[in-house]
Amino acid sequence: MTSKMTEFRKIDDFRWELPATGNMRVPGRIFASEQLWQQISADKSVSQVANVACLPGIVGYSMAMPDIHWGYGFPIGGVAAFDMNEGVISPGGVGYDINCGVRLIATDLEMDKILPKIKELSAVLFNAIPSGVGSSGAIRKLSFDEMKKVVRSGAKWAVEHGFGSQEDLVRIEDEGCMDAAEPGAISDRAYERGKDQLGTLGSGNHFLEIDVISEIYDKETAAVFGLKQDFAAFLIHTGSRGFGYQICDDYLHRIGSQQANFGFALPDRQLAAAPIKSQEGHDYYSAMAGAANYAKANRQIIQHLVIRAVERFFGTSAEKLGIRLVYDVAHNTAAFEEHQTGKGKTKLCVHRKGATRSLPAGHQSLPEIYRAAGQPVIIPGNMGDCSFVLAGVSGAGETFNSSCHGAGRVLSRGQAIRDARGRSITEELSKQGILVMARERGTLAEEMPEAYKNVKEVVSAVAGAGLCKKVAKLKPVAVTKG
Repeated sequence: MTSKMTEFRKIDDFRWELPATGNMRVPGRIFASEQLWQQISADKSVSQVANVACLPGIVGYSMAMPDIHWGYGFPIGGVAAFDMNEGVISPGGVGYDINCGVRLIATDLEMDKILPKIKELSAVLFNAIPSGVGSSGAIRKLSFDEMKKVVRSGAKWAVEHGFGSQEDLVRIEDEGCMDAAEPGAISDRAYERGKDQLGTLGSGNHFLEIDVISEIYDKETAAVFGLKQDFAAFLIHTGSRGFGYQICDDYLHRIGSQQANFGFALPDRQLAAAPIKSQEGHDYYSAMAGAANYAKANRQIIQHLVIRAVERFFGTSAEKLGIRLVYDVAHNTAAFEEHQTGKGKTKLCVHRKGATRSLPAGHQSLPEIYRAAGQPVIIPGNMGDCSFVLAGVSGAGETFNSSCHGAGRVLSRGQAIRDARGRSITEELSKQGILVMARERGTLAEEMPEAYKNVKEVVSAVAGAGLCKKVAKLKPVAVTKG
């Protein structure tokens, strides 16, 4: 597919388009600045945009955000919507870490009063939140029956069991639960892997950060979101752990084994996809929704553990500290949604893999508290760079209300580890005023700042393309990783 890269043409300052040729059913479109395009066009993930365009029932474009990089089947940063009658659903279009997402917690803690205690506070949080490969033990090991309740109810289960309050649920996508989840669509192996991992961060790019809200771009929207400059915030990034991974793996094998019976050819076997109306398609969506609910519960429990640790540290209540959930957003999901198309308002299956839902002001799926402002869109950076809070705008309709999800890798994990040899990433970040604590040395090498694109450039590209607007910038002060 190397030739496809040269066939992309520049549409405007932030759009690059690949005409539909060969087996492509729709054009490809990538959102990127000129500077980012120089990186993106040299990456083989561009060919994956063309491959996704070959899938049956795809609507509009096969799209990718400026944080695009190579993924399993679909590129990470990919967005694709499919007709409910003729279209398909693909595990590779969601990814292994189903409903990996980000949760932002604001506070009334002034950062200059926290900084003298930042090492002690970081240590408290590091010990309060289990992290690392295979981490477990945040809450009691769940029975299969209890796991099925988590699958059905998501963050609602966590709140019902004392992890947070009802007020949190309106500040989570889908009010903390995807209704389509069916426990029977999930294997015993997945339940076994997930029963003791709720309330754990995991490893890799997952993290818990203490940030300072360093800049406000839109005062009115920031006020609605409860963000105040120079005050502390907490950022949680994790997903469905081994539970979601196993569900993805199970269905890649199941759908892949039936692929010859679905009546269409694939340009890449990693794009294994089943018709939405098939039994395999139905079962995958039901299982994926269950993993999404598990991830929502996971982040809800971690938030509770963070808040309790902070309360103990400061010797006062969360209410007096002004600790409150801003929003919880996912960036690895598929969802049945209504969107405006050439056929009018149409129900579609929208895949977002490394892409964030970005609903505009007035959208009926938004909670009342954010309906006038637009959805909070939370974009984490890397350990050495800033993160951003954006807001959804009406211009995102062309992407089925989607935005980017982060900085996006430019180095593989293996290459990052090789490049980090002989260096102390901890010391380098310390010189920038960023305290890092990790359970595994290799994690810091894999996740070193140079492994990622410039998140400022990525966010400027999606804002410049009219897919969202900038609201606030967050600077990391302390990072906890697995």
